[in-house]
Amino acid sequence: MDRQPDWPGLPGQRISIVGCSGSGKTTLARALARLLDRPHIELDALFHQRDWQPLPRREFRRRVTEALAGERWIVEGSYGAVRPEVLARADTQIWLDPPRAEVMRNLLLRSFGRVLLRTRLWNGNRERLRNLLSLDPERSIILWGWTRFGVYRARFRAEHEDPELAGIRRIRLGSRREVRAFLRQLRQQAGDGRGTLPPSQPGTPP
Repeated sequence: MDRQPDWPGLPGQRISIVGCSGSGKTTLARALARLLDRPHIELDALFHQRDWQPLPRREFRRRVTEALAGERWIVEGSYGAVRPEVLARADTQIWLDPPRAEVMRNLLLRSFGRVLLRTRLWNGNRERLRNLLSLDPERSIILWGWTRFGVYRARFRAEHEDPELAGIRRIRLGSRREVRAFLRQLRQQAGDGRGTLPPSQPGTPP
C-alpha cells in the first residue's frame, strides 16, 4: 500500500508545477485541474509555435502575464524568461523530483509513443524520430533530459529552499508513488470540503 504522508500544506489558489522534462508535470497538472476545477496553463503550449518556432520573448512574457492575471490557475513549466512573473503570483509550488531512472523511462516511453502514434502537440507540432535519435541535446529531448537532469534538479532545489519564497507553500514529490498519495489525500480533503486553502500571506511558513 502506498504511504500517505502529511504534506507541509495543501494547494492554494495559484499553483506552479516544476520539474525536469519527463517528471510528470503535465499529468499532475491535468489531474489537479480536474480535481480543483482550475484553468490549466501549459507554458510549452504558449512558447512553441508552428514548426517548433519559439514565440518571441516579449510576446511570450505578455501572454504569460495575461494568463496569470486570473485568481485561480495551475501553471506547469519553469521557463526562466517568465519565472519571476510566475513566482510573483503563485501561492503554491509543487516540485516533481523523481529519480533520474524514472525520468528517463518516462521520456523514452512518451517520446517514442508520440512518434509511433503521430501525436499532435501544441500548434500542430509533432515529435520527429530523427530528432529523438540525434546526438545533439538541443534537438533530442531524450539527450536533453539526460544531460540537463542535474542542472535543473539543482535549480529547483535552490528555489524550493529559497528563504525569500517563504510566502509560497512548497511541496516536493519524489516519485510517482508520492504523487498518487498526494492526489489521494487531496481527493479526501475535497470530499470533506477542504480541497484548497486560502492564499498564503507574505511570511506564512511553507
